[in-house]
Amino acid sequence: MRTQVAIIGAGPAGLILAHLLHAANVETIVIERQTRAYVEGRVRAGVLEQGTVECLARLGLDQRLRAEGLRHSGTHLSADGEDFRIDLEQASGGACVTVYGQQEVTHDLFEAAQARGLTILFEAGDVRPQDIETEKPFVTCRTPAGEQRIDCDVIVGCDGFHGVCRQAIPPDVLRSFERVYPFGWLGILTERPPVSDELVYASHERGFALASMRSMTRSRYYIQCDMEQRLEDWPDERIWDELALRLGPALGARLQRGPSFEKSIAPLRSYVAEPMRHGRLFLAGDAAHIVPPTGAKGLNLAVSDVTMLGEALAEFFGEGSSAGIDTYSARALARVWKAERFSWWFTSLTHRFPDTGDFERRMQVAELAYLRSSPRAQASFAENYVGLPLA
Repeated sequence: MRTQVAIIGAGPAGLILAHLLHAANVETIVIERQTRAYVEGRVRAGVLEQGTVECLARLGLDQRLRAEGLRHSGTHLSADGEDFRIDLEQASGGACVTVYGQQEVTHDLFEAAQARGLTILFEAGDVRPQDIETEKPFVTCRTPAGEQRIDCDVIVGCDGFHGVCRQAIPPDVLRSFERVYPFGWLGILTERPPVSDELVYASHERGFALASMRSMTRSRYYIQCDMEQRLEDWPDERIWDELALRLGPALGARLQRGPSFEKSIAPLRSYVAEPMRHGRLFLAGDAAHIVPPTGAKGLNLAVSDVTMLGEALAEFFGEGSSAGIDTYSARALARVWKAERFSWWFTSLTHRFPDTGDFERRMQVAELAYLRSSPRAQASFAENYVGLPLA
């Protein structure tokens, strides 16, 4: 098989890049180790920055998003049960976010890929990017149809944190920066209306909580928990009690309790790999960086990566210029580190750490009080939350 760009990974990063390159008349083959059903079934975040929504609109992939997405012009923060709202639209100069589940985004991308005739190889095992330091790289894999070799000009790794692409970069080239947080997020999905019509980030002396949603009839809730704990330690009633406590008496009284149909504990980490390019191999999305979910930057960072890379590759194949691909890593990392900073700051502000004593807790409360009272602080928060411009 022969193509111009081999994309490893059919998550949102890989699929959006395939659509961007299709629009620029660049040939792609997407290689995915799982089935389509598995990829679509992964439960992930659903807060889209304005830039992500605009990217999907440019690609003609926003029909369901416009009909079903929930446009949020603000968000709420809570300090020990005292709630306040930040008007994102006013504070940022007109931008907002849209709540639309990543599963729905992925479904829309797959449906459009099928309609547009994009090539996706599912259930591809033993995927190996090879000869990445030459001008003739290739990918080998094993599919249900047999062994495959995909010759290409460029390989893009969109295969996530545990994928093979980052590991293909020599250890003496790759530099990793990481912080693993000493807690996780216990999340549940329930068929109950959300407690608020906008997201609520709660900082409580007992730990963090988030009241989110997937629709006006389906709620997504999270609470901070120790990573040593098991799901069996958290029956639904205990989760509801803890949510009510951490959200405070006003919001807690509005919680509509019900059975959960999905429950999981996710670890939190901050991670960045540098560089995001080696030879003819490029990294994008979770293959290159991970952010804690506080502030919902993961999917949005992936979109900014592939937007930059898509432009650079279109220029490379259309005009024969390598200027864009040569600066891709530096451009992408400039924005990545700003998003990492915001996610780290927001996590530090709202979570209880093992060393959080009385003094540290008072500092968190004081910073939240400052954010509540300062239009300039709210403008800075809103600018980061709705999404910084591309670097």
